[in-house]
Amino acid sequence: MKNFKKTKISKSIYRGLLSIFLFIGLNSFAQNLSPVDFQKKMNELPKAPIVDVRTPNEFNQSHLKNAINININNDNFTNLINKLDKNKPVLVYCLSGSRSAYAVNLMQAQGFKIVYNLSGGTMKWRAAGLPETTQNTNAKTEMSLTKFNKLINTDKLVLIDFYAEWCRPCKVQAPILKEIEEEMKDKVTVIKIDVDQNKEITSHYQITSVPTIMICKKAKVIYKKQGAHSKSQLIKLLKNN
Repeated sequence: MKNFKKTKISKSIYRGLLSIFLFIGLNSFAQNLSPVDFQKKMNELPKAPIVDVRTPNEFNQSHLKNAINININNDNFTNLINKLDKNKPVLVYCLSGSRSAYAVNLMQAQGFKIVYNLSGGTMKWRAAGLPETTQNTNAKTEMSLTKFNKLINTDKLVLIDFYAEWCRPCKVQAPILKEIEEEMKDKVTVIKIDVDQNKEITSHYQITSVPTIMICKKAKVIYKKQGAHSKSQLIKLLKNN
């Protein structure tokens, strides 16, 4: 009898949750768009809000034209986003697409009818050569591509870490790179590139996710891969080259 009651309750909870998800799904529409299609949608819907869910610091480096900044990490995000008209389309983006995807889910749960997400975020946007603006921001000076290319044109191996300040895996990667820099300083140069502050370099080398590790030898890229690397992985790569 007890098992029957538990099964009955479990089925009841399941049906209730299913009803909620179906209700949300039937009453809202979300779509991931490529950078080109996202730009087309911006032009098609000139009055639609464009929401940048990155941190204020990232937003101040540069952002899409006419975008407003509502930080997904802000405890007040739900209240701020609810000030927008839920019955009209909203465009959302972040750096890589993960935070904006999370924001889209929250917005759907809050009752937003139509939400468009920039797939791959501003990293894919930059890789596609699409424009950003620094209007009304305090943008920092970025390293030029010419200067970067001079730095990697050396007889030493150059280990480049493409990272972002907000990226948790990047923070895990940082002390590993510091150890390698100290232990292999005679053979390896370590360079850290903040993707939010160095858009020209990021775009040129087609960096679309963080962290990304790149190894160069005499200015030639001999290795590039997304994701955090262990110390043993990096040492093996460096010793094999």
